[in-house]
Amino acid sequence: MLPLDVVGIRVDKANNNPVVVLREVGGERFLPIWIGAVEATAIAYAQEKVEVPRPLTHDLFVAALEALGHTLEEVRIVGLEDGVYFAELAFTGGATVSARPSDAIALALRSDARIVAAEEVLEHGGVGYPAEDEVVVEQFREFLDHVSPEDFEPGTR
Repeated sequence: MLPLDVVGIRVDKANNNPVVVLREVGGERFLPIWIGAVEATAIAYAQEKVEVPRPLTHDLFVAALEALGHTLEEVRIVGLEDGVYFAELAFTGGATVSARPSDAIALALRSDARIVAAEEVLEHGGVGYPAEDEVVVEQFREFLDHVSPEDFEPGTR
């Protein structure tokens, strides 16, 4: 499993869908995952440390875990099948639960859990660019503005 950072949320201009962009830590690959608008908002709120007057669903989940004496240790992006990503939540004590990557990322950001991905996921869904070059990062953002989810399905590259 390879560690990832959350770069942020972008909007696919071709179909106006949000995309969460992850970057391989110390590597050269980005992992774009198309998500829903609600999940995009949850991720953006967590990244920007937005305070809400009442807990949102992801905040409630983290608070419930803490009240029960558990923590979310790691979010794992474990699979990619027919353009659909699969994730799992890894908790203290060794329990794991299947999750959508968007929900898993929103939870990870709220609980400071590590985000990792299987090599196979990055191999098939990742887009390679030098990680240290901010000009290239901006070019990648522009690339995302003109790409569609179908461009990442097996056999379409």
